[in-house]
Amino acid sequence: MSDNEELIVKDSNGTQLHDGDSVTTIKDLKVKGTSVTLKRGTLVKNIRLTDDADLIECNVEKVKGLVLRTEFLKKA
Repeated sequence: MSDNEELIVKDSNGTQLHDGDSVTTIKDLKVKGTSVTLKRGTLVKNIRLTDDADLIECNVEKVKGLVLRTEFLKKA
């Protein structure tokens, strides 16, 4: 990818996501390596985009540095 190409990250509905956006989960997600399950409708604030268009980084109440797939999220 060249410098002038911007990575476009989209949620499950096709809405473009940006750093700092808030998203909600569209299904229950088990977090690997923990006993935590993110319930459907969980609000995730202040997301950070990664180099991969299918992944975002975020922090939720009990888990810091969590990586979520955009196919399970929608913009809040």
